[in-house]
Amino acid sequence: MPADGPPEPVEFPQGAAAQDLQVRVFPVEPHPGADPVDLLAGFLDASNADEANYSTALKYLTADARKRWRPDAGVAVLASKGRTPPKGDGDATDITVTGSQVAQLDAKHTYRNVSDLPYRQKFTFVKETQGPDKGEWRIDQLPDGLIVDLTNFNNGYRAVHRYFYAAGDPSVHAGPPQVLVPDPIYLRRRIDPLTAAAQALAEGPSDWLSGAVETAFLHGVEVVGPVSMSDSQVAAVKVSAVDFASQPLLCRRMADQLFYTLADQQPKRQLERLDLSGAKGSCSVDASQTQQIAPGVLAGGDAGAQQYFQLDGGQLMQTQGDSDGKPVLGTLGKPGQPGRPNPAAIAVRRDGGAAAVVGADRRTLTVVVIGDGDRTAAPLVTVHPAQPDQGLASPSWDGRQNLWVVDRDPVTPRVLMVRGETVVTAQIDGLNGLTVRELRISSDGTRVALRTVDASGASALMLGLVVHSGSPVNPQVAIVGLRPLAPKMSEIASFSWADTDQLLVLGNEPNKLQQLHYIGTDGSQTGDTPQPGGDSMLSVSASETLTGGDLAPPVLAVSSNKQIYRLLGNQWREVTGQHHGAFFSYPG
Repeated sequence: MPADGPPEPVEFPQGAAAQDLQVRVFPVEPHPGADPVDLLAGFLDASNADEANYSTALKYLTADARKRWRPDAGVAVLASKGRTPPKGDGDATDITVTGSQVAQLDAKHTYRNVSDLPYRQKFTFVKETQGPDKGEWRIDQLPDGLIVDLTNFNNGYRAVHRYFYAAGDPSVHAGPPQVLVPDPIYLRRRIDPLTAAAQALAEGPSDWLSGAVETAFLHGVEVVGPVSMSDSQVAAVKVSAVDFASQPLLCRRMADQLFYTLADQQPKRQLERLDLSGAKGSCSVDASQTQQIAPGVLAGGDAGAQQYFQLDGGQLMQTQGDSDGKPVLGTLGKPGQPGRPNPAAIAVRRDGGAAAVVGADRRTLTVVVIGDGDRTAAPLVTVHPAQPDQGLASPSWDGRQNLWVVDRDPVTPRVLMVRGETVVTAQIDGLNGLTVRELRISSDGTRVALRTVDASGASALMLGLVVHSGSPVNPQVAIVGLRPLAPKMSEIASFSWADTDQLLVLGNEPNKLQQLHYIGTDGSQTGDTPQPGGDSMLSVSASETLTGGDLAPPVLAVSSNKQIYRLLGNQWREVTGQHHGAFFSYPG
């Protein structure tokens, strides 16, 4: 560093690559004669540095502490950090690290929000009595895991996904193939991310997701050596203790999981092929061979990107892009009869072949075919609400043609799954006095977002796992593992799945205007800043389907005056023509 002379401007690189510019942190060893305060600061810096095996951080510990400390036990993320003054005698002293904890990673790299939890962890320092550090202060007692402030966490960690198969459903004879479900995790950004992701996949799913997914990785199978990536975007992975020569299907299933896990690490998911080898045998997969089980494949493809709205006259319209749209085929595409109110809710099936219709009085749920003919169907569910804000609401389809709906009866509220003509009441664990008012099911059918209210009327967004059981004759379903998704939001107006791993939520944080928030299924905020969402917006809809170039279709919205909009970039644009409707949404 210059000791004199005028200041000079520093030129930063421009362009897309500069947006990912990160600070690389190099560790510094303890210097001779350092006191406990300096040692603690140096140790925390060294443990956050870009060093794979924490070898420098270990030099701050006594020989015994080096054997005991488990840095990979988890990460405590602090919004603010402080320490107490040293306390002790001449041979040992304690310093407590304090702060406000806002997040945590467990040993499986799973992120969890915590609400400004007070943090206190004690470090004990002693003077070494032998060895090369004799007479020097070193850390002898410390908590397992790492302590990271928000700045270092954002700089040093990256959100990625590992992929597991949706668990089989014993209550169906046959159905779509098992699809891959994302399990969001955070890994160290610059410590061989490909190998780290492959190893995290081999370790198995997060504790929360494990009840709804399966993995091809047998217990004890590990990734051997580093994962390599060629210039032609071909990844090579080797695993231990597996004879693929006699188990080619196992090799293919493991390779499928690895393909999407490693593709998630690449810019624009550019991975041409994955080569997997075991103790014996090998196999290869590419994108064309894995499309059938790809994440989001049950979202509907091109049909899932279609947009539907209902005119004031009752016609259900289909549109895409800037077109005015056209009436759908069949009964729903015809104008309603004078004096007959429009349905209270419509949800188009993800393949576009039918729609679930909740009657205007919220008493009936009917599935109406979209196509040629005037076929009418009998209601599949009939209830008798006493008030307009009760009865059936929020119909939602998964990609396996299961229809979900909420019965808001104040005495016996229920969540129902309709499969064909069979209606099943879902068992919900962990509501603890909350009542479900709305839901949205993911396309793979493994996770469901619920808007709940408590006795005071306060709303919250929860995420649960869907677990199927029973038999084809007697199907059963449960929603388990409920956890909050947006604890900082005080009001939730509308929500929708926006990708296989995130939801779009229209709502308010305390003392703030209504905005659009992208929230990951692990509870993390997936956008740097919320998107604009005017106070007049009543509902939003997004899609898990990706269009050309892996782009998400635009967000759709309806305002309080029944005007419908698309969000293009950061600007709301009115749909062309005199279109007004009670809803504007994607299938699902």
